[in-house]
Amino acid sequence: MSILAAIAVLAVLILVHELGHFGAARLLGIRVSQFSLGFGPPLWSYQGQEVRYAIRAIPLGGYVGFPDDDPDSDIPSQDPHLLRNRPIWQRAWVMSAGVLANLLFAYLVLTGQALTVGIPQVVYQPGVRVPQIVVAMSTAAQRAGLRAGDVIVALDGQPLPTGQTAVNQVVQAIQSQPNRPLRFQVQRQGQVLELTVTPERGPNGQGRIGVQLQDNVILSTRRSGNLLVAMGLGAQEFYRLLTHTLQGYGELIRHFQETADQMAGPVAIVAMGAGLARSSWGSLLQFAALISINLAVINILPLPALDGGQLVFLGIEAVRGRPISPRVQEGVMQTGLLLLLGLGVFLIIRDTVRLVGS
Repeated sequence: MSILAAIAVLAVLILVHELGHFGAARLLGIRVSQFSLGFGPPLWSYQGQEVRYAIRAIPLGGYVGFPDDDPDSDIPSQDPHLLRNRPIWQRAWVMSAGVLANLLFAYLVLTGQALTVGIPQVVYQPGVRVPQIVVAMSTAAQRAGLRAGDVIVALDGQPLPTGQTAVNQVVQAIQSQPNRPLRFQVQRQGQVLELTVTPERGPNGQGRIGVQLQDNVILSTRRSGNLLVAMGLGAQEFYRLLTHTLQGYGELIRHFQETADQMAGPVAIVAMGAGLARSSWGSLLQFAALISINLAVINILPLPALDGGQLVFLGIEAVRGRPISPRVQEGVMQTGLLLLLGLGVFLIIRDTVRLVGS
């Protein structure tokens, strides 16, 4: 059931994206000829009064088709309801509406989560947590009696602040003062202990005590039955997820060789979603919002076969005063689509092999 739930989430997100394009076009009175989920041969189709609806075999996205792209269409080329005969701003609105729909959907999901099961909150506490002690050898931390789970709240009598600032302060004191005793005030299971730790001088001349250090945080869940408060909580979490997503793609672009292996395909995403579905409904909602934001960010990238690529063509048309040759656009988009499908198939095979071998 958890796998089906994850697949259903992905299907809904693709549907939301394509409905964004479809709804924007219909709202502007632009003709639409196809609405498809997936690519390739149809598994199911229905011919409406104007639009053919279909579910296709390759579940790597979807598309909204326009009569402009159909050489067999009997609609006159000068028909004002064709997409290509509309002003640039209307075409740009239709092309970007899928991205906007995914972003709006993510926000609504997070607001619904705040109203029902609650949104996880990270609360920073003063001090530095010790999650792990190196046990392979005798270390300064072990000899001083420091244990995993301890929280260092003061250093040499000075209370520590919160977050990464506190971690940096402790690390700097340890590294810069080898062989000098440091007084740690430690919280352990409701008790406050005074421990003296003397950093050892490492091969690089810096002090070390043999521990890992991290922010001292506690996790809580914040829920509100008040719609306005829930909307505010949803907005905060939406901003956090969007910021982290943009930062992640920035790192991928800047350090592609080191981070490319972390790219996840549909199989890995479904596996992750299934694990979260087994955990809780709140985690599944968080997963849905995060993937919806990711779909929006990916589709706005200026790459062929993506919405961002179409917007690039519109931008060039606005600058030069006339559109790029349809043949050139079609060649670029088809090449981009083949590359996109090829990447999707590669990621499916790679992630499947990893899951089977794990």
